[in-house]
Amino acid sequence: MTTLKQSAPQQYSRILGYGASRPDLSVTNDDIAGPINSSDEWIRQRTGIVTRQRASENISVADMAIEAAQDALKASHVTGEDIDTVIISTISHPYATPSLATIVADSIGSRCAAYDISAACAGFCYGIAQADALVRSGVARNVLVVGVEKLSDFIDNTERTISFLLGDGAGAAVVGASAEPGIAPTVWGSDGSRWDTVGMTHSMLEIRNRDFVENPVQEGEKIWPTLRQEGPSVFRWAVWEMSKVAQKALEEAGITADELGALIPHQANERIIDQMVKTLKLPDTVKVGRDIVDAGNTSAASVPLAAHRLLQENPDLSGRFALQIGFGAGLAFAAQVVVLP
Repeated sequence: MTTLKQSAPQQYSRILGYGASRPDLSVTNDDIAGPINSSDEWIRQRTGIVTRQRASENISVADMAIEAAQDALKASHVTGEDIDTVIISTISHPYATPSLATIVADSIGSRCAAYDISAACAGFCYGIAQADALVRSGVARNVLVVGVEKLSDFIDNTERTISFLLGDGAGAAVVGASAEPGIAPTVWGSDGSRWDTVGMTHSMLEIRNRDFVENPVQEGEKIWPTLRQEGPSVFRWAVWEMSKVAQKALEEAGITADELGALIPHQANERIIDQMVKTLKLPDTVKVGRDIVDAGNTSAASVPLAAHRLLQENPDLSGRFALQIGFGAGLAFAAQVVVLP
């Protein structure tokens, strides 16, 4: 009987390089404080955000994803032809189908496997977990992972729970084979019992099924789905539960906190980041990604954007261990220790 052939597995994988795309508009706290009856001081104290970057109307999710992808390819010293899988994490691609990943694959000159995932703020770390598995199983040689959001398309400027947090941007990484371990086991999961604590104000079906003849839109009424959250609930969950996930990721990697070179958390809120640093008892020698101060919360893009900036500002971190963790809507979460490229 003939034996089936299988892909030749690789023992290890690693991140070869990060890329970034930062949009063109800088939106200050003063610019957005009026409609939510807030102030620059309140926003800074509660979130750590001074400004957030947002994209002009003529810049699309695809534009940012392509720019970040090309930057990651350059940093990784590979070409589009070397990529045989593209994974895009996003919640703001305006089309449910076809996937954004197919557009990005075509833009880099590849006809490879390409698909999108939706895990919100945990999405990039989900993508890294999948890329790691694909490379080590031999299904893929090089995987391009992109986290990209244009959240400004889904903001109600009068909404007080989340609108002032959000920014736009894209971050990317290339994962390839390695002679030594470069990505530790991922700790990931979700808590669907809290599914509705972060999400949309309307579903597309609600809008489609609305009888606009019998129920015309009233002046000032918002019918386009926009983002909202139960802030206190999300904050408590992130502060207490995600530190446990981060600690478990360290244990799975077989290292201790003092062996880290960097912590790269989802840029949800600077107070959450501060609490994680405290709970993990990180020494002062560990660099902490704090992209939120002038980029805001960019959901799936936040971890790779923070990693990209951290490496640019601290090139000596190359080759060091970094703990990256994403968490958000779903409530979904993922964390892994990686060797920085």
